[in-house]
Amino acid sequence: MLIIAGPCVIESEDIVFEIVEVISAFSKKFNGHSFVFKASFDKANRSSIYSYRGPGLEKGLEILSEVKSRFSLPVLTDIHESWQAEPVGEVVDVIQIPAFLCRQTDLLVAAAKTGKPVNVKKGQFMAPWDMGNVVEKLKESGASEIMLTERGTTFGYNNLVVDFRGIPIMKSFGVPVIFDATHSVQKPGGLGKASGGDREFVPFLSKAAIAVGVDGLFFEVHPSPEKALSDGPNMIPLKQFPAFLEELLDIDRFLNGKDENSG
Repeated sequence: MLIIAGPCVIESEDIVFEIVEVISAFSKKFNGHSFVFKASFDKANRSSIYSYRGPGLEKGLEILSEVKSRFSLPVLTDIHESWQAEPVGEVVDVIQIPAFLCRQTDLLVAAAKTGKPVNVKKGQFMAPWDMGNVVEKLKESGASEIMLTERGTTFGYNNLVVDFRGIPIMKSFGVPVIFDATHSVQKPGGLGKASGGDREFVPFLSKAAIAVGVDGLFFEVHPSPEKALSDGPNMIPLKQFPAFLEELLDIDRFLNGKDENSG
């Protein structure tokens, strides 16, 4: 099981390192699983001009580089423009393509050419079978490793719903499929100038995804979600995350017949 976790956006070095310390400690306890730290240096797709975007490319990559060196954890961040692929690829271990940009050919090609693994979030407007074209674009562009992430589908206004049929459909393309449990309970634009969300449903959807056979789980966490500068309503409180994740890994171990001492 691959676990991708971290804050929505880099707010400060203190918050990043507070979060990564918890994730790093947990990764050592469950060393049979792969852990990746996630944080965005820029949220370029916010609805409001007043929304917090992040520290920017240079400062963001500096902080992510320090996470790697201090905690020996792989790091993931997203890009929004093709020119960002090269400098980001020099620092991070996984490049992520945001859901809204999953069809942008030049962006996909640029990410693939870095030689780094590429994780593409399925657009809220995309059918799961259409993601086969995304995989083909990346493969034709030389991507070394490809992952797809399910994060819900637009269901009316300001709401998402998860169709779990999408997980086996996307797995049929021969790539790992991740389930983004926190963005799947998001209510895009639900607060007018910010996203709303229903974090109480994260455990239920996470368990369902494991039962369906997902290859990894994606979570956004924060020490104080109610004070977070982005996506607070759907993020998991950091203090609750270890116990919550341990329960999920127990379920994964049980369903997949793994020995409980294997990590």
